[in-house]
Formats: sequence, structure tokens, C-alpha cells
Amino acid sequence: MIQISSDIIRGYNDTMILYLLLNKPSYGYEISKQIKELSGEKYVIKETTLYSAFTRMEKNGYVESFSDQDNTAGKRRTYYRITELGRQYYREKCEEWMLTQEVVEKFIMKQ
Repeated sequence: MIQISSDIIRGYNDTMILYLLLNKPSYGYEISKQIKELSGEKYVIKETTLYSAFTRMEKNGYVESFSDQDNTAGKRRTYYRITELGRQYYREKCEEWMLTQEVVEKFIMKQ
């Protein structure tokens, strides 16, 4: 099975992460698992890529982190939630994707 190159999708990691945070806060492992599942295992985000994205987005004000006690394991876990600025950024990235897709499709041979 062909997997998507991280170089190709790098600019949209933030978009995928923010999408998963739109309805509820979540934590790193759960987000990486959801990305893998939703992509049909065609894209697996690396842990370093994921946490770099969290750090960058938190610095830019798109997400905020908080700690919570995991009831099953009894350890503290860092959760992330999207901010209003993050929601705006997500909408902008979606618009950018539609334009990108429109342009790139002009150069893709349909078989």
C-alpha cells in the first residue's frame, strides 16, 4: 500500500489536528490514532511532527493545552483544545486547500 509522503502533507498537519479538535479537546496519542484511522492508514503522523505542530500552534494561539488526570492509568495527560483564533485559522487553511487542489488538479493526468 502506498503511503502519503510527509513532505507532501506537511503543510496540512495543522489542519488535520485542528479538525480533530473542533468538537472536543484531545491528547497526542488519540489524535495520531485518529489521523491514521481516518486516512485509512495512508498517513501516519510521526510523534515528533505531532508535538512540533502542537508547540507551534500553541505559540501562535491556535490551541491551548491543559493537564488532566487519566482515570484509567492514573497519570497526568496533556490535552489540547482549539481556540477561536484556531477556528479562524482552520477555516483559512480549508479555503487554501480548495484553491491548492483546484490548481494541482490541472496538472494531474486522469487515467
